[in-house]
Amino acid sequence: MRVLFWPGAAALLFTAVASVPSIAQSTQHAVEGESATKDVVSHIYEPKALPATDANIAELKVPDGFKITKFADGLRNARIIVVAKDGDVYVTRREQADVLMLKDTDGDGKADVQTVVAQRPNLHGLCLSPDQSKAYFVTIRELYVADRNADGTFGEPKQLIKDLPDAGQHPNRTLAFGPDGMLYVSVGSTANSTLERNPENATMLRVSPDGRERTIFARGLRNTIGFAWHPATGGFWGMDHGIDWLGDEDPPEELNLLEQGKHYGWPISYADGRINLQPEPPDGLTREQWKAMSTPAVLTYAAHSAPMQFLFYTAGQFPSEFRNDAFATMRGSWNRATPSGYEVVRLHFENGRPVSIKPFLTGFLIKEGESQWAQFARPVGLAVAKDGSLLVGDDENGVIYRVSYAVPKTASR
Repeated sequence: MRVLFWPGAAALLFTAVASVPSIAQSTQHAVEGESATKDVVSHIYEPKALPATDANIAELKVPDGFKITKFADGLRNARIIVVAKDGDVYVTRREQADVLMLKDTDGDGKADVQTVVAQRPNLHGLCLSPDQSKAYFVTIRELYVADRNADGTFGEPKQLIKDLPDAGQHPNRTLAFGPDGMLYVSVGSTANSTLERNPENATMLRVSPDGRERTIFARGLRNTIGFAWHPATGGFWGMDHGIDWLGDEDPPEELNLLEQGKHYGWPISYADGRINLQPEPPDGLTREQWKAMSTPAVLTYAAHSAPMQFLFYTAGQFPSEFRNDAFATMRGSWNRATPSGYEVVRLHFENGRPVSIKPFLTGFLIKEGESQWAQFARPVGLAVAKDGSLLVGDDENGVIYRVSYAVPKTASR
C-alpha cells in the first residue's frame, strides 16, 4: 500500500482490488440535485498487449457484408491517416517523428510502397490543402507547410507558426481545412481538470493558411483530436475526451457541435450539465454561472473510451445507409475497471443530426478468464481509401486495417 499525492488533489490511496490496481480518491464531484461532495473510486487497468496474429484478426467483428484485411503492417507508432484524392495514403508516426507515404500500386488492397516524406520531432497532425498541392503538419508548438510533388512526396517544409501552446498532458495536435478555407487546429489541455494559464489551451483554433492570423474558435475542449464537417449541412462536429479520475462510468466521452465563440464546459461542466467541483471557477464566477455559459454535449459515449480520428463517410462502396454517417476510432481506456473503447464506432446521422453512437468494428479487446482482459490494437488513425474502403490504424502493433464491403451472399440473386 502506498499513498500518492496528485497535484491539486487530495491524497490518493493505492491498493489492490481483485486483479485490478485501484485508486480510491475522495473527490469533490456532483451531479445537479445530488449531494455536493461524494467519494469517487477510480481504477487503473490496462489490458495486456498481444500481437496482431492472423488468428486474432480472424476474430474481429463487423456488420454482415463487411470484411477486414491488412492494408499495411510493421508501421510501429502509426497515428493520423490522410488519403489524397489520387489514392496516396499518408500516416504520421509520432515516436518515429515522421510522415510515411504508402502506395498500393497493383490495386490488391495492400500497400506495397513505403516512403518517408517528412520528418520533424513530435510530428502528429496532418492534412492536405483543398487543391491537394500542399501538405500541412503540426508538432506540439509548430505548424509547417510543404509542397506536395507529383509523385506524392513532400518538398522542404516551411515553418508557419512556432509558438503554439506548451503540451502538458495532451501534446497531440490535429488539424484540418474547414469549408471556409481556413485551418482548424485542436490544442488540448495541459492538465486533467485545472484551469489553463494560456487561453489557447483546451481550444479549437482557427488559423489562416499562411499562419499569420489565428483566433480561438471554441473553448472548454479538453482534447478534441477528432473533428470534421457534415458533408450536407456543414455542421462542425468533434469528439472530446472526458476528465479522468471521476469514476469508472463518469464522465462520458462527448460529441459536440462546435460553433464559433462557444464554450464547451471543461473543466467544470460536462456531458448534460453535470458539474465537477474540484477546480474553482475564475473571476468570481459560480459553478452554476459556468454551467450556464457552457454548451452541453449532443451525444455521449462510454467513459474513458478515448475518441481519436473522426470522419464522415461520403464514398460509394458501403451501403447507402452509411452515407453521411460518421466513424470514430476509440483508442481504449486505462482509467476504469472494465475496459472501454478498443474499437471503431459508427455515428448515425438523420437530417444532419446525430441520433446514435454504436460499435462498428470490435474484437480488438479479448476477455481472458473471469476478470482479465487483453488487446491487440489501440485504434487511432481513420481514413477513407480511394476505393471507398475504410482504413483503421493501430498505433501499438503498427497495423493499418482495411474494412471493405461486398454484397452478402444471402442477398445475391
